[in-house]
Amino acid sequence: MFYRPEDGHGLPHNPFNAIVTPRPIGWISSRDGVGRDNLAPYSFFNAVAYVPPQVMFASTSVKPDRGDTKDSVANIRETGVFCVSIVEYAMRDAMNQTSGPWDREVDEFDHAAIEKAECDTIACARVAGAPANLECRLTQIVTLPGEANFVVFGEVTGIHMRDDCLKDGIFDVLAFNPLARMGYRDYSVVREKFSLKRPGE
Repeated sequence: MFYRPEDGHGLPHNPFNAIVTPRPIGWISSRDGVGRDNLAPYSFFNAVAYVPPQVMFASTSVKPDRGDTKDSVANIRETGVFCVSIVEYAMRDAMNQTSGPWDREVDEFDHAAIEKAECDTIACARVAGAPANLECRLTQIVTLPGEANFVVFGEVTGIHMRDDCLKDGIFDVLAFNPLARMGYRDYSVVREKFSLKRPGE
């Protein structure tokens, strides 16, 4: 099968998300200018640089009470900071609860009964029990073609790692089984790993 996205695919559901898979989930916490916290998952998320460490996430839809975007991007525009919490399999239901189109006044930490903690380098909340948190300062927001497509880039200014995830000096993903997004309503979980040596190493 071949199709041009501009012409449509003719399938019951868009296959694009299922092709680019699995994708890590960035659980993005932000705070608006009056101190209200927000927490939402984004599967268009990844690390993009080592030195200084940098990450990105993309927001691709709007909420009626946020104009051209959603709460996360709107808050980050106001305050210039955000935090990424890594999602483990054990927190899948809580993560899913925070994905709803809740009003801007709703604190998703409270709504999903998620313990929050203050970040150390920025004025923002983080998921206290997450395997890791990346505290970030906004570097730029890039507008992509299409309606409401924004990519948010941030420099990581502080990193929290849960003690039980550190084994022999290595951050061990099998200690918490990261959750990943696939297509449609599907997810996956990392339960095994293997190593490959690069040529020339």
